[in-house]
Amino acid sequence: MSVKIRLTRLGAKKSPVYRIVVANSRNARDGAYIEKIGTYNPLAAKDDPSRVVLNTERAQYWVGVGAQPTDRVARFLAAAGIIAKVDRSNPTKGKPKAKAQERMKEAAAAAAAAEAAAAEA
Repeated sequence: MSVKIRLTRLGAKKSPVYRIVVANSRNARDGAYIEKIGTYNPLAAKDDPSRVVLNTERAQYWVGVGAQPTDRVARFLAAAGIIAKVDRSNPTKGKPKAKAQERMKEAAAAAAAAEAAAAEA
């Protein structure tokens, strides 16, 4: 049985609240889970302490026995100091497309020309 630490959705339409749970990876997202270890409220302010509430002892236990956190939960665990921060690599999708790269080159050339004109004056 592969165990994941993931989010399950609660709350009304357009006002989500999530539970951080330990569940069998084959269960549905909002289906049965083994243990609830925290909550996440994405609508709360980023500096609000109630945005992410996590039982760190239980999270450490589950990571220690091999539970795999999802990307979002891994960020919460890294912020709590339970696991090392995971650097995500997305080298191609994050790059600007061809036209945007051309515009950036033109803007850089124009800025360089403006600096040269300012230096001469």
